[in-house]
Amino acid sequence: MPRPKRTEQFDSLEVCIVHAVQRCVRRAFLAGVDKETGKDYSFRKEWIRRRLESLASVFGVDVLTYAIMSNHVHVVLRNRPDVVAEWSNEEVSLRWLRVFPGRRLDEQLAEPTESDVQTLAKDKERITLIRSRMSDISWFMRALAEPIARLANQQDECTGRFWEGRFKAQRITDQAGLLACAMYVDLNPVRAAMAESPEQAEHTSAYDRIKGKRGQQIPSAAFDRIAISNEEAGHQIRNTTIEARQRKRSAKRRNSTGKRIVRDSWLAPLPLSANKLSQDPEVHTDGIRASDKGFLNMGVDSYLDLLKWTAQQRIADAVKDIPKRMQALLSDLGIEANMWRDLVWNYKRYFGGSSCAGSPDSMAEHAESIGKRFHRGQRRALDCFAT
Repeated sequence: MPRPKRTEQFDSLEVCIVHAVQRCVRRAFLAGVDKETGKDYSFRKEWIRRRLESLASVFGVDVLTYAIMSNHVHVVLRNRPDVVAEWSNEEVSLRWLRVFPGRRLDEQLAEPTESDVQTLAKDKERITLIRSRMSDISWFMRALAEPIARLANQQDECTGRFWEGRFKAQRITDQAGLLACAMYVDLNPVRAAMAESPEQAEHTSAYDRIKGKRGQQIPSAAFDRIAISNEEAGHQIRNTTIEARQRKRSAKRRNSTGKRIVRDSWLAPLPLSANKLSQDPEVHTDGIRASDKGFLNMGVDSYLDLLKWTAQQRIADAVKDIPKRMQALLSDLGIEANMWRDLVWNYKRYFGGSSCAGSPDSMAEHAESIGKRFHRGQRRALDCFAT
């Protein structure tokens, strides 16, 4: 069965949540130890995490959860056209030029100048198109995948495809589907026996949130959103060598703002704000993510407690009774508590072949909205939800 059209799954002009998976081709190893060659590519995981962090600082897209595996990446994203609508034309221009510098790359500057920003901002037709792309999940994934593929191919001394075509996308239709998907993503390394627990599963959003709660700080990978003056750009081109500019560019890429941040602060905050209007975009102003809007009706402590309990339930026949406080959380979402372990650990059995994930009612509603009778997995998921 062919993959559904992107227009059926998400729209850059509509706020929605998408679970995206990007896989490698030709048995290539994204990260980790390649069993065929014995080479260890684990260092590439930090490439990808930092690239995600960089893009989160300029795109109108919230990174909710992620997990970087040996030959694929999971990421749950929420596009924010409402946030992008709050940006001025100049801000849209500068953000775009940070990711796609164009001719500046040929000059080895890759630094947008004040005139570059102003020229683009005055092109009304072009800036309208770019504004829509800044909240487009497809463009976010393109900006993530392309430079990683280029770096990996350079290291592997080969050419050609690195990724397995376009990324797989799955629309998340409600809070129940989002909670199950978020925990499925966070527990991927545990499921793959790469880690014993979420605390050991590096390069996942769960690990970042656990370390962030303890106050761990890291060098920020956010883009510097300040355009250089025309005079400074001219001075650099006239008076410095290409090699010197390349060294400066590399150093700035490692920490362009010179700041240190709490490890999880570039991720979308987890709890939804109870004291703010649901339509408030909650635009972030510190330059490290798109917004301050949460995405689940629970706090970080509750999420991590449920995640750790779920991680311990590896063997289906030995599942312990779920604690009452967690039962209440699941009940509020319409999820059968005794089926929670099965829903997360066997997420692919329920939703792996579907273009969306959520409660049967929300999946049926989404299917109707795009002119379909139902979504695959909709009937199977009935067992996990209260009717």
